[in-house]
Amino acid sequence: AGVAVALNFPAKKVAWHGRGDYLCSVAPAGNSQAVLVHQLARGASQSPFRRNRGRAVAAAFHPARPFFFVATAQAVRVYDLSKQALAKKLLGGGGVATCLAIHPSGDHVLVGAEDRRLAWYDLDLSTKPYRALRHHAAAVRAAAFHPRLPLFASAGADAAAHVFHGRVFADLMQNALVVPLRALRGHGRAASGEGVTDVAFHPAQPWLFTAGADGDALLFVNP
Repeated sequence: AGVAVALNFPAKKVAWHGRGDYLCSVAPAGNSQAVLVHQLARGASQSPFRRNRGRAVAAAFHPARPFFFVATAQAVRVYDLSKQALAKKLLGGGGVATCLAIHPSGDHVLVGAEDRRLAWYDLDLSTKPYRALRHHAAAVRAAAFHPRLPLFASAGADAAAHVFHGRVFADLMQNALVVPLRALRGHGRAASGEGVTDVAFHPAQPWLFTAGADGDALLFVNP
């Protein structure tokens, strides 16, 4: 058995809540219906906002708290769903945002952009990026944290995926340690100019799955 959700606009991004009953979809052309939250148990969908401030490009749930992240072209807004209010606004660096990833702790955020930059935000430190990583030769298209290991990855229109060591410390006075590890190549660049369009880690192993505009899905073992 499966579940089908009919949308009025093409969805570009989807993300699951950690408990599995909710997922969100992002349809940038959807205006007031650009961001929808779907609950499987009730079989219902709703728009959490009366209107969207900016063109939504990605959304994600906090892994433990009732916070909801929405990335628009120029900023990331963090909403407190229990209070139905804006909790924080993360400021962009000038490039148009393309993707969003939340650390398993919920306290760190990755935002990729058209200007080839992958920004790491420490929510306890500042609303501006803690680190700006420029390892892609074209726009960043996707980013992901490993759910258990201190790893994260990015995918770019340059047909490359990059893997980083990213260690978060329990001591709030100690900044996250970010170290580039390896560039992974294997996808061709499609006629549209796109390369790697998405990345995802295995839930337990240090393995990375990549999806390309060339129509291939690759698995990199122990990248």
